[in-house]
Amino acid sequence: MKASTFVYPWDVNGDPQAAGTIAATGVQQVTLASAYHSTRALTPRHPRHRIVTAEHAAVLYPTDDRWQGRELRPYTAGDWAPGDAFGEAAAALTDAGLEVHTWVVLAHNSRLGAEHPDTSVVNAYGDRYPWAPCIAQPATRAYLVDLAAEAAVRPGAHGTELESLGWYGLQHLHAHDKTGGIGLGDAGLYLMALCFCPTCREGYGAQGVDADELAAVVRAALEPVWRGAPSDGGWDGVEKLLGASMAGATRAWRDDTARTLQEAAVTAVRGAAPEGFQVLLHADPVSYHVGANPGVDPAHILSVADGVVVPCAGGPGLLTPFAEVGAEGSVVAANFTVVSGMGGSPGTLASDAARARALGATELRLYHAGLASDADLEAVRSALAGL
Repeated sequence: MKASTFVYPWDVNGDPQAAGTIAATGVQQVTLASAYHSTRALTPRHPRHRIVTAEHAAVLYPTDDRWQGRELRPYTAGDWAPGDAFGEAAAALTDAGLEVHTWVVLAHNSRLGAEHPDTSVVNAYGDRYPWAPCIAQPATRAYLVDLAAEAAVRPGAHGTELESLGWYGLQHLHAHDKTGGIGLGDAGLYLMALCFCPTCREGYGAQGVDADELAAVVRAALEPVWRGAPSDGGWDGVEKLLGASMAGATRAWRDDTARTLQEAAVTAVRGAAPEGFQVLLHADPVSYHVGANPGVDPAHILSVADGVVVPCAGGPGLLTPFAEVGAEGSVVAANFTVVSGMGGSPGTLASDAARARALGATELRLYHAGLASDADLEAVRSALAGL
């Protein structure tokens, strides 16, 4: 199975050994960040630093003139990734014999929400989520589509992986996160992800639902949850809380909004890319789920993109819906965490990969070579050597 590992430019730049160390694990490809959200990252082998603090979401390359005069535009990185950090790292990785694909984070940007609060998701209580741009708003959609095309198609890249190309919700580690005191469950998280910005209010109206009434129903439905009542049950739980008709209307609006954005972004990337450029989306097969791996309809997304990257930290079960509908040649990549300190299990990668392949995985994604210890990387090397 072809394997790729995620990497940041700051893992490579300034460390002449980094590219060779990554190549020695046995991966054939790297998924290198070109547009990324704010983070604090460990660099356990770098000769110049141990902690990198990316203070805000940024592109890790020089932007072009498509952004001139536009209010919504990507932010350049600070000293954590100066200049063409992506290009420098990509060249070193290519020289080490690795195929480079871009890693593009889209609808996840706290600085955008702080400086342009009207772009953010607004929940039923009127609280804004500054990390979550509302993907229904026309200006935000145009920004995301252009960012996808620019950040994906970088010199030397053979393909891209688009993360967060869909709805984002409450579940985001935001600074010192203090939101775990109430177990919202799948249904509660969906209700807390519903957006009530002006564009979404109009969208609900087009589905025959009054936005004020919907917000009141959401608040009433969540009241027992704040007192400790469970809100699990998946989509059945959402229908129980909102009623089937109202729940269906919200999902119709949100599903269509996400699908059309995904179609537009992939089309833009293909229009900017050379022939043979691979386009994958990070995705969850349950369309109402939100986050870095936004929910999609498997058959639809595999008719739009070349494939998907599927989270497998909780096991490989999410692969099956994609494998069942994927056409020959579609990529279904199983994404495993291999950093033991972040809950990964590099020692079981060989057996995990075998299970994933049995469920239809065609490739592996390994999170994350730059964050992993030497022992983790050695376990990866041993596992990949046996595949």
